[in-house]
Amino acid sequence: MKLSSLRRKVDRLDDQLVHLLEQRSKVAHEIGTQKIKAGHSVLAPAREAMLFRRLEGKLKNKGALNLASLRAIYREILSSAREVQGGTRVAYLGPQASYCHQAARERFGGNTELVPCPSMAEIFSAVDRGEVDAGVVPMENSGEGAVGATQEALMTSAVWVCGEIYLPIRHALLARTAKGPLRILYSHPQALAQCRHWLALHLPGIKVIEVSSTAEGARRASQEQGSAALASPWAAKIHRLQIRNREVQDQPGNSTRFLWIGQEPAPATGKDKTSLLFTLPHRAGALARALGVFAQKKLNLLKVESRPAPGKPWEYVFFVDVRGHADRPEFRKALARLQKLTLDIRVLGSYPEER
Repeated sequence: MKLSSLRRKVDRLDDQLVHLLEQRSKVAHEIGTQKIKAGHSVLAPAREAMLFRRLEGKLKNKGALNLASLRAIYREILSSAREVQGGTRVAYLGPQASYCHQAARERFGGNTELVPCPSMAEIFSAVDRGEVDAGVVPMENSGEGAVGATQEALMTSAVWVCGEIYLPIRHALLARTAKGPLRILYSHPQALAQCRHWLALHLPGIKVIEVSSTAEGARRASQEQGSAALASPWAAKIHRLQIRNREVQDQPGNSTRFLWIGQEPAPATGKDKTSLLFTLPHRAGALARALGVFAQKKLNLLKVESRPAPGKPWEYVFFVDVRGHADRPEFRKALARLQKLTLDIRVLGSYPEER
């Protein structure tokens, strides 16, 4: 077919898409009205997860439209649908252009109001008070492990874990100019740790200053001649910085898992993960007996970590991720058994598994 004919064909398809999107928006508005009457949140993590899975199964020619593109398109469709239902506010660990901001933007779409917060505690507090519909917080990095501030907040907060977001981390060396000597490097401690070998090889002796986020490092670098930052390429666009080097992280597969938290638990989807925490008595074999409960009920343990209990020297809180939803019969039996073996146990949330 000639180019002009192909373009006319695309125009006809676009006309159909606009008509269908208008119809979808009307139905979304009706759904929002019913949600408000029932007192439910606009956000529906289980419904959105099942929608993505169903649509991915509908792809007939995956070479023409890949899964990532399909998800990106529907991310914005769902973002628009939530807007006609009343809108969504999502808090993230700021400032603007942080990796947490990027994770929130990629999960909730461009029609979502993203609210920067200066600390983890303020994100949890904003969700708990209902000032925002959800919050996005970093939970763990593939190379550096768990984020302690998030674990500490989960110990004391009453919010629910509703979902997870995996974001590839691509650190870049940013500066005001493309060339010239550098005296100071700004970045978050985790980013610096993830690039320590590259920095030792390429910038030996540079003065390193730790700041609250990679985005804050980019902001400072944008204001000082001779300074640089380790941050995302996205931060370079926002702060008008030059990218001197890309992909400077030591591990090429570097990624961070974020959690998104809300006020309502997520219902089961058939492919879920549950996060919980517990404390144990000081008895030989206490941890083995507790973890053995999951094996007895044929529940797959995905992660086990310990963290010092606040205000209790040499006592620990155990964080556990398990495949499955806490509302399922076998899972409920496991939790009932665990209550007898632990001093304290709390389900942080069951939510759609992303991997």
